Amino acid sequence: MSEVTSTLVGMQAIDPEEPQGPEAAEAQAASPRAAKPPPRLAPVTRPRVADEPAFLPEPPRSIAATGLSASYLESLCLKHLFQAGDLRGSEIAARTCLPASIIEEVMERLRRMRLVDLKGSGGAGLGRSQIIFSMTEAAKEVCDLSMERDRYVGPAPIPFKYYLQAVAAQTIRGSKLRREDLAPHFSELVVDEAVFDSIGPAMNSGKALFFYGPPGNGKTAICQRMTGCFGGDVFVPHAIIVDDFVIKVFDETLHKPVPRAEGGPALDERWVRCRRPMVVVGGELTLDDLDLSYSPDVKYYEAPFQLKANCGMLLVDDFGRQKVSPGDLLNRWIVPLESEFDFLTMHTGKKLQVPFDVFVVFSTNLDPGSLVDAAFLRRVRYKLEVRRPDAKQFGAIFAAECQKKGVRYDPQMVDYLIAKHYLASHRPFNACEPRDLLGQVIDLCAYRGHEPGMTQEILDRVVANYFVKFD
Repeated sequence: MSEVTSTLVGMQAIDPEEPQGPEAAEAQAASPRAAKPPPRLAPVTRPRVADEPAFLPEPPRSIAATGLSASYLESLCLKHLFQAGDLRGSEIAARTCLPASIIEEVMERLRRMRLVDLKGSGGAGLGRSQIIFSMTEAAKEVCDLSMERDRYVGPAPIPFKYYLQAVAAQTIRGSKLRREDLAPHFSELVVDEAVFDSIGPAMNSGKALFFYGPPGNGKTAICQRMTGCFGGDVFVPHAIIVDDFVIKVFDETLHKPVPRAEGGPALDERWVRCRRPMVVVGGELTLDDLDLSYSPDVKYYEAPFQLKANCGMLLVDDFGRQKVSPGDLLNRWIVPLESEFDFLTMHTGKKLQVPFDVFVVFSTNLDPGSLVDAAFLRRVRYKLEVRRPDAKQFGAIFAAECQKKGVRYDPQMVDYLIAKHYLASHRPFNACEPRDLLGQVIDLCAYRGHEPGMTQEILDRVVANYFVKFD
């Protein structure tokens, strides 16, 4: 991201008269396999400020600039009034995430249609903060019809075409990461050089990576740090609209918002500035989770995991333990991994082409030969075996965990632990065990009422508590 790539949404105008609903969707679905990748943004218009995201959504200054019709915004504002009761204009602006000037125009249109009444200190519009809007009886009938179409009540959605531009601007592809870029993010881990030599090129490719190896040796910990290596925040829309249907994208459980800096530029509040997403799915994953989720009750969609992970990373953890067979799951990923776009099925039966701008990592502790075939392995170009540490690496991990947990590192006690409880017992080393054993040391010392520390007796006790003996 060293090049100047900053662009505002407003810099590439989208014709509000251009079809954005059923006509556009039909044209797109007519030949999905021949569909083109998402459009790129307009040329850069100003220098990029240091640490600024590659994409900054400019606030709309008119109804047309929102990409939404006036009638849609009128309907959305009425639904907010229906849900919350009487609201001030500023409250409607906050709920819809639209500028006050646009809400003022929308509410004035509703007033002229006798769908809202004004309360408060008088005047028309939002120039006076105390003005309160309330629905008329006629508005309730109109609102009922709107609710029949969809029950979405939230921030105004982003037109799908705007979303394509944003993903293209914030793409995770084409990174130029080097060894020194990765190292600071892995400072808390003891990582073999071979791991860096594998994950670095894989991340630069932006394609996919297959981790395999015994459990408890850092596959998930490595993945959690990889996302930060890409750098830069991204803007995630609260929701997008396509074919007249809303798709909720922003997810409080997955996306990590970044606090707004004081004195920054005004932005389109329909987007949330977040850290690059890392979405983790495990054994609970099914094929249905990879498509749009439509509820007939609320009549709008929830985006699938991979759409929420756009411009970030998707970790398929515990691969092979899902309810769906590995073969079916892999077949679902073949087209997105190769083409960098995905097809989602709407409840109308139409296929929606969406960007697949995701760095996918498959992680398993099962034998890869029993899970995948050669055809799939060809498509996942990078494979990395995460091996167990040796005695030296185990000691280094123990030292790092002691520093992290505030326990005095005693190399003699660690040598005792390795000699008696690993080498003598022919027990394999696992990278997670220093953390777990030290946690038990701290718990035991707290129970006994003294500062945490390692003795032979304490180590013998925590080992007996931690490991299960089999006959």
